[in-house]
Amino acid sequence: MNNMLKLHKINKEYHMGENRLHVLKDIDFTVQEGEFVSVLGASGSGKSTLMHIIGCMDQPDSGSYCLAGQEVTKCTPAQLAVLRNEKIGFIFQKYHLLPQYTVLQNVMMPLLIRGLGREEAQQLADESIGRVGLQERLSHRPNELSGGQQQRVAIARALVTKPALLLADEPTGALDAATGKEILQLFQELNEEGKTIIQITHDLTVAKAASRLVKLNDGVLECP
Repeated sequence: MNNMLKLHKINKEYHMGENRLHVLKDIDFTVQEGEFVSVLGASGSGKSTLMHIIGCMDQPDSGSYCLAGQEVTKCTPAQLAVLRNEKIGFIFQKYHLLPQYTVLQNVMMPLLIRGLGREEAQQLADESIGRVGLQERLSHRPNELSGGQQQRVAIARALVTKPALLLADEPTGALDAATGKEILQLFQELNEEGKTIIQITHDLTVAKAASRLVKLNDGVLECP
């Protein structure tokens, strides 16, 4: 298998006046195509910072990061925006759906931003929504859906661009246990279809749904 991403000696610090907080410390992390990996870490462990770097939302102070064959640390802000849109599908704890738009419109949005025509975007969005089992909810707005349904819409939106990587941040954190289990089962099904998935979580039970688990403690990544 080929590497989907490789981080080498990644460091990140934040400066607050004269104080310096070393958040990530010499992170080495490789994920191969088709893997489902959980990054487990407590609050303050650095997992949000790591997610932002993996998701091309922030840059490290030092080290190298290669995503789908491209060296991310050499990218301009405009190039990072393209990487986020074309290579990564984001799934957030709070769904981040646009309340004024329907399920179909929410899922179409990344394709319209990319410049696809409305007809093609609608067809692809319809297929993606069908994949997560919400074909009968196309015209519903987020406030007409349960939390689990909203997260499925968010997953459909992440899938619609056919990204190289699905990056999930506490994807079951706002859900009850039974609904969270359904979402994790969907992730496992997507992984069996060949999707590369990284989920960031503080919950060991959620983390164990992945095929590989790594731990982040005080900015140090422990890879088995």
